[in-house]
Amino acid sequence: MLSVFDAFRDVTLGTTLFRLLIAILCGMAVGLERSYKNRPAGFRTHVLVSVGACIASLTGLYLYLNMSYPTDMSRIGAQVISGLGFIGAGTIIVTKKNTIKGLTTAAGLWVCGVIGLAAGAGFYEGAILTTLLVLFTEIALGALGLRIQHQPEFQVIIHYKHTSALDKAARYIKDKDIAITNLQITSSNDSDIYVYSAFLHLRPTGNIDKEDLLLQISFIPGIISAEER
Repeated sequence: MLSVFDAFRDVTLGTTLFRLLIAILCGMAVGLERSYKNRPAGFRTHVLVSVGACIASLTGLYLYLNMSYPTDMSRIGAQVISGLGFIGAGTIIVTKKNTIKGLTTAAGLWVCGVIGLAAGAGFYEGAILTTLLVLFTEIALGALGLRIQHQPEFQVIIHYKHTSALDKAARYIKDKDIAITNLQITSSNDSDIYVYSAFLHLRPTGNIDKEDLLLQISFIPGIISAEER
């Protein structure tokens, strides 16, 4: 550990203010990056989470060291980590294209809470280093992630008469290096003829022509129609 922080290890009024200040600065650093990118949880949210976790950690220390309560110092901090999951869940949304947004922000809020706990416990080195690593991940690795191109999932509805027709369609899809991530089948009785409908979630590994894919599937014997949902 760094000796420069040794004078701030004990729990006093001065060290309490210092720990809260460290929590504010760390939460501010992460929150500013999120606000700059116009994410759901921004500057103030990250600061509040970090400060709240810090004072929770300090409260656990105070009850044990100053009040001499027979309690576990880490119990309050453990509840903070669990509760942060509910806050992070509020930043996660699913778009109309079935893509998920807000996971990075939710993870950042959770990490900010842990950083606040570390600052409140007097583990300043861990709080500061973690903040720097979070910023590196969100800025440097975020730019790298944008360079990685990937095709989003899409949904297809296939109407068919026989199970063998769906098997042939599934084999054709897999031959095109397209993964079937989900499959649901329903049936209906139309003029004494059973017509089945398959709802497929497809994840391509490269660029594909959706119109040509659906056209080729519709040419398979037993397939009535194939269309994107």
